[in-house]
Amino acid sequence: MTIEPKTIAPSATVAEARNLMRVSGIHHLIVRDQRRVVGVVSDRDLGGRVSARGRDGDARAIADVMSPDVVTAAPETTIRQAANLMRGRSIGCLAVLDGDRPIGIVTTTDLLELIGRGAERPSEHSATPWAIRSRGHRGAAASARHARRG
Repeated sequence: MTIEPKTIAPSATVAEARNLMRVSGIHHLIVRDQRRVVGVVSDRDLGGRVSARGRDGDARAIADVMSPDVVTAAPETTIRQAANLMRGRSIGCLAVLDGDRPIGIVTTTDLLELIGRGAERPSEHSATPWAIRSRGHRGAAASARHARRG
């Protein structure tokens, strides 16, 4: 999980979202209206991969292109549960919420990195399953090293 996910207002423009994604090196933004999560927008929603050239002249509002049906997870959600939430829904991320507050985002890239590093399942002797909580570390690599409880 990446903590402190980037957010954007539904009234922001597609050009602003493209720029934020490009500068931050990310592919998903959580859309917030004041304190409430109202959607998710990906680079695909914006017309494809965000490049340095981009189409900066797009004045459409994020509300017009975002996915309003946000699939969310709690910090205690296991890796398996996160993968199953994403599987079959054609979504690339889960917003991780603590109550109504977004505290992180899990992407398919995060899950693939965990699998690639050998994080298949907890040991038989572990009392607690792997969880997506990052314990304050940024990025999937840090999460892979620190996601296991116990």
